[in-house]
Amino acid sequence: MKRTLIFTGIGIGFAFIILFVFNKIVSKKNSPDSFATVKKGEFEIAISATGELIAENSIDINGPDFSSRRFVRSRSIRIQDLIPEGTVVRKGDYIATLDRSELDNSLKDQTEQLVTLYTNLEMKKLDTAVVQSSLRDDIKNQEFIVSEAAMTLRNSKYEAPPIIRQAEITLDKSKRVLEQKRRIYNLNVAQNKTDIANQELFISRIERRAEDLKEILAGFTITAPDRGMVIYKREWNGTKRKVGSSINPFDRVVATLPDLTSMISRTYVNEIDESKIKPGQKVNITIDAFPTKSFTGSVLNVANIGEILSNSNDKVFEVRIKVNESDPLLRPSMTTGNKIIMKLVPDAVYIPTECVHAGLDSIPFVYTKNRKKQIVLLGQANEKNIIVEKGLSPGTKVYLNNPENIEKFKLAGEELIPVIKERIEARMAEAEKHTGKVRKDI
Repeated sequence: MKRTLIFTGIGIGFAFIILFVFNKIVSKKNSPDSFATVKKGEFEIAISATGELIAENSIDINGPDFSSRRFVRSRSIRIQDLIPEGTVVRKGDYIATLDRSELDNSLKDQTEQLVTLYTNLEMKKLDTAVVQSSLRDDIKNQEFIVSEAAMTLRNSKYEAPPIIRQAEITLDKSKRVLEQKRRIYNLNVAQNKTDIANQELFISRIERRAEDLKEILAGFTITAPDRGMVIYKREWNGTKRKVGSSINPFDRVVATLPDLTSMISRTYVNEIDESKIKPGQKVNITIDAFPTKSFTGSVLNVANIGEILSNSNDKVFEVRIKVNESDPLLRPSMTTGNKIIMKLVPDAVYIPTECVHAGLDSIPFVYTKNRKKQIVLLGQANEKNIIVEKGLSPGTKVYLNNPENIEKFKLAGEELIPVIKERIEARMAEAEKHTGKVRKDI
């Protein structure tokens, strides 16, 4: 396992050699007239990656704010209708309609409940008025009884003591009954006041809830907050928010109005290349939709944390590239070709990568027109060419593929073999060191 990891590290370090040269030993032979000339000049080391245009700044088109409405704040609202993406709108133009069915049903229930509550409240007030009127009549009648008992007591002052005593008892009893009826009446008034107040409070809550629903539903027809081009919002998984998608109180964005004057190309690079990309590096940008147009840009930032895209198992890092130019043709979601220039090597000697061959010992060489099998010390590479640090001079003609009668070519450049092997060993040591660090971290 350790040996495998080490050779993996070496393979990464020498990818520009192994990927282009090892299979040349068994490649088919081409015409001896297929030559390339060793060149000298500025050598561009770059990474190419496909990206997607997004606006650096945009205005969100939001649905109604119902996060403070406790009875709806946990609900998701479905987008029922949405104008086509790319439509240019003015401020106030129609954008979308949200599904009203659930809240319409809730409003209907609240309205029906209010009708019932109002009816019950009126019945309660009528019943209370009838009962209290009867209690007041009872009190009035009892007051007459008390008056009669008092009169009887006054008229019996010349009667026998037992009769006087009976009149006194009758008056006292009628007074107690009167006091009891008055207490009952006062308790009934207080109780009914409380009941009616509670019912009115509950009704006011239902009324406020109904008004809130009406206010929210009024915002279910969404209009543009400003002029611009409508772009659908992307969900966390990369899909676009469209008809049938839902919004919620914590993410109310239905669509966006991007600022098309400032664009970003969002791309992803693998973890091997991520460390080579730095903010500020220049980028050449092409647009798939307009092959004849080209733009320039610079690396804005590189993500610190990798991620795994849904259509890949490889870990990648997001890179954002600022497009320097502004063009009305540029639109969000357009596919871009990004050539990130990591380094420019002045006065480099270089050849096409297909000129380089290697044997099982990984020693690179080329076949020259003057019939030499020339060992070369290689440097950095780009997509098409590779730097030759030692072994070739500018202007030399080298074969692009294996020539005929390769056994007749004279070996040259053996003095470079120790240097090449030393570099290989250094790469192996670095790879082993890196492997040990990874294992320690694990």
